[in-house]
Amino acid sequence: MTSRRHIPLLVGLGVVAAILLGKIFSLQVLEGRYKEDADHNSTIYETIYPTRGVIYDRNGDILVGNKVAYDILVSPREVKDFDTLALATVLGVTPEFIRGKMDEYHRNRRRIGYQSQVMIRSLPSETYMRFDEVRYKFPGFKGQVRGVRDYPVNAGGNLLGYVSEVNARYIERHPGEYRPGDYAGMTGIEAAREQDLRGEKGYHIYLRNSRNQIEQPYKDGAEDKEAVPGHDIVTTIDASLQQYGQQLMKNKVGSLVAIEPSTGEILALVSSPGIDVEQLADIGRHYEEIAKNPYKPMYNRAVSASYPPGSVFKLVNGLIGLEEGVLRPEMMYPCSQGYHFGAGRKLGCHVHKSPLNMEESIMMSCNAYYCYVLKNILDNRKYDNVAEGMDAWHEYVESFGFGRKLGSDFPAELAGGIPTSRTYNRAYGKGHWNSTTVISLSIGQGEILATPLHLANFCATLANRGYYYIPHIIKASEGVEIDPKYYEKQYTKVSTAQFPKVIHGMWRAVNGGQGSGCTAHVAAVEGLDICGKTGTAQNPRGADNSVFICFAPRENPKIAVAGYVENGGFGASYAAPMASLMVERYLTGTVSRKDLEKRMKDANLLSRVKKD
Repeated sequence: MTSRRHIPLLVGLGVVAAILLGKIFSLQVLEGRYKEDADHNSTIYETIYPTRGVIYDRNGDILVGNKVAYDILVSPREVKDFDTLALATVLGVTPEFIRGKMDEYHRNRRRIGYQSQVMIRSLPSETYMRFDEVRYKFPGFKGQVRGVRDYPVNAGGNLLGYVSEVNARYIERHPGEYRPGDYAGMTGIEAAREQDLRGEKGYHIYLRNSRNQIEQPYKDGAEDKEAVPGHDIVTTIDASLQQYGQQLMKNKVGSLVAIEPSTGEILALVSSPGIDVEQLADIGRHYEEIAKNPYKPMYNRAVSASYPPGSVFKLVNGLIGLEEGVLRPEMMYPCSQGYHFGAGRKLGCHVHKSPLNMEESIMMSCNAYYCYVLKNILDNRKYDNVAEGMDAWHEYVESFGFGRKLGSDFPAELAGGIPTSRTYNRAYGKGHWNSTTVISLSIGQGEILATPLHLANFCATLANRGYYYIPHIIKASEGVEIDPKYYEKQYTKVSTAQFPKVIHGMWRAVNGGQGSGCTAHVAAVEGLDICGKTGTAQNPRGADNSVFICFAPRENPKIAVAGYVENGGFGASYAAPMASLMVERYLTGTVSRKDLEKRMKDANLLSRVKKD
């Protein structure tokens, strides 16, 4: 048995043994880790930026590609004394510019630390090559080759969006994804598909000495990481049609939206005035000019502007009336230059034959007819009161996609607005309003608001006889998936059997012939069987807005278009001609109505628009 006096000795020997074993373990196992940690303390990472994905149109044409840009970077702590005049001469700048930059870096030296700063962006290639030849004379200065966006076709500046350097706020919103000097899509498709387009950064690792000078690649580059290029994106856009729509909308404010009804794919999304792609290519230089433009070219009216839809909305009310059983196609209603109600009150209408049946009311766009229709919907005896009828009407309207975001894959989509009984209870008091109080809803005025995308989607719903596919702008392709919801039919609450009853009226509105009273004869093209509906929406900021929706051909439609021209006047004045020209161009590849085309392209309506 061990005596108590030997215990301290044994404990001491145990401690010594543990120390020796620990040292052996350290030498044999941990030394590699310590060396690696030490190496990391003396390494520097140089980012390799990936090639951003290319954006194609539906036919394989490049909408957005890449080209090379040359920058000059400076690492202030590595800079030695240099000849300022010589460097300025090589780079094509003034000595004062360089001195100003170096003073700025000196003031911010604590924040900058060992980071490199971009001193000059997008140098001409010959200037960059000239610098590269004498770079050794200027320690701390180096070149950077990076990809920038290139636009072979001037189609869809607002649609495509721009790429810009991230700021502190953007970095904060995307923790761990970006750092100063990185670029990201800020608007349009570039922003919506940033995750697909950006790719994955790589890096080179270099060893540096005690003076922070790079000496050699770390582990001969074995732990370098290659950049992964971004995925290419295939859009649903037809570049030729998009470009043509922009030409038609030049010097006008509004939008043209075209959809393929059988898929919901957006063929063109024109917002005017828009951004020229040359401005996108150098957004930093043009940003202030664009931002100060009173016509707001960065504002995408196709998805973000809410307007009263005007008379095209009569088709919605007609379909609801048919489904509710308060309207039959043969029903006749009178029009004495409007709908008369109350004590001398009237909702006016233009001069035309009277009375009319439903088809004639669509062809001639009679206001009075749809006042009767809406009144019958809201005052339907199956509802206890007008408020209940109003909410039933709201459910029908919402099933067409109005009053809510459609769920497209394009950013900044607006919901528009459709009133409910609560809207009027708040305005007039519960029980203190009736169907004539809200009679302007019958013709798409009052509290109804919709975007041009809503109207184009409604037109696609008519073309499909009762259902639509959610409008979208990206096709599934290799490495890029789209939400399954874009393949699902979205049915309205109106039976598909009701739609042919209004479509013949739309056909007659375009193809009824001169002298028939049809409101959209200007949109007729022989052999295309265009079906359409004009609208003239009141505008408190100036002349009425010109509205038109159409699809073609009548059977198995290939395209649905909505045109909305602010201050354009009657629907047949501008929206109908331009929308029908879009249809003709898409279906035939050419345009037969050259005089009409020239008149639309030459028209300048900007002077009519009241600017903020």
